[in-house]
Amino acid sequence: MRTEQLEYIAAVTRLGSLRRAAEELRLSQPALSETVRNLERELGVELLERKRSGATMSAPGRELLPHIVDVLDAVDRLRAAAGEQHRIRRMVRVGTVNAATVPLLLPVLRKFRGARPHTQVEVVGAQQTDIHRALLEGGFDLGLVNHLEGDDVPAEFESAELLRGRPVVCLRPDSPLAARPAVTVEDLLGVPLIGMRSGYVMHRYVHRLLDGRDPSFAYSTDGAEMGKLMVAEGLGATVLPDFSVVGDPLVRCGALTHRPLAGDTPQVLLMLQRRRAESVPQAARELHEVFVRTARALGGTLTAPDSPGR
Repeated sequence: MRTEQLEYIAAVTRLGSLRRAAEELRLSQPALSETVRNLERELGVELLERKRSGATMSAPGRELLPHIVDVLDAVDRLRAAAGEQHRIRRMVRVGTVNAATVPLLLPVLRKFRGARPHTQVEVVGAQQTDIHRALLEGGFDLGLVNHLEGDDVPAEFESAELLRGRPVVCLRPDSPLAARPAVTVEDLLGVPLIGMRSGYVMHRYVHRLLDGRDPSFAYSTDGAEMGKLMVAEGLGATVLPDFSVVGDPLVRCGALTHRPLAGDTPQVLLMLQRRRAESVPQAARELHEVFVRTARALGGTLTAPDSPGR
């Protein structure tokens, strides 16, 4: 068994594809595939499930993944202790539903980069269900996801609550609804709505809010960032947690505003999750700590300063 075989398995798991792993590792795909199969034959375990859509960790592979991570971390520590100048740079992958990007995510990345300039962070926007699956399979180290107040938190993840926020209606400043201190459900029924696709918490939230009434859903999209752009272009309104809007460049430049929903609405929680495991890569642990410290410095909430009455 060679160290690079374990590194190849980790790359295929992280990228979800033999082709993408081969490109990153600068190997031919047949060579990479044969190397992985040699390791599988040596261990007597099929580590990957190979499908037309890509390669994912098999169930036995997921059981062995913590041990693979342990070995790679030990190799990293050995190389560092020996003073090797070309130590392998490790990558941390974060899946996010694009919440609190400006007030939390970007400052966290800046702080982490200052402390670990040689560790690359890959941020991937995805639906919550995809983030959970990638966390379990080892494709993501950390996941930023939304939960509705009162929802059960999946037991298979270690979860840290970062922020609490209220849903707000995102509008163009020239929208008639922007002149109101708050937006009612009846107001929402009269405007084109930009909804999040099924799989996002805010998709479920809006349907629960409307309680069977027939809204004018004009568009659906993946994630808050595209939703805000569509609102700024005058395509309609959307409902997002306030921490997804606070400090947004579109708000700062006057292209977007937001108003609270009238009535008592449940809060949305921004959670940081990672798979329960005996061993977590050092870089992922450090990034997790930066997230938690930064959220505590924000007080666990964010104020939407341009919303009347807040």
